Amino acid sequence: MPGPQPPTITLTEAERHGLQALIQRHSTPQQIALRARIVLGAASGQNHAQVAQRLNTSIDTARLWRRRWLALQPIALEDLSVGERLEDRARPGTPPRLTADQICQIERLACEKPEQSERPISQWTGREIAAELMKRGIVDSISPRHVSRLLKRGASSHT
Repeated sequence: MPGPQPPTITLTEAERHGLQALIQRHSTPQQIALRARIVLGAASGQNHAQVAQRLNTSIDTARLWRRRWLALQPIALEDLSVGERLEDRARPGTPPRLTADQICQIERLACEKPEQSERPISQWTGREIAAELMKRGIVDSISPRHVSRLLKRGASSHT
């Protein structure tokens, strides 16, 4: 005895064209292309199990993307493109503790000569930078290790 039928997806011509374009584009991430295939399969009348089997994915994945597409479909394509509908949602997490301005100030301090800050050293260390940042009031508190990680990540991202 068959179970309940999933809600049907009716695609406009623009939506169908946008989904097919995403699938055919070489620069589309495979995750997005799979989601587009799921939506197209669901729009062709396939149930979750059929879509999942054809695309070699889980039924839960097929169900999730059908449900998300249906939830976002009332929004006009001008406001939310086909590709944006298939992107991951923002994940929860703690907000960053340092602002972009603070990170810039940390990098600027690391580029200064220690003598300008009246430090009796010839080269900055993570500990010295952390102490100077707190002295200048740029941050309330920061560990020397965190300062070192920030500077290392910043230096390697520019190469």
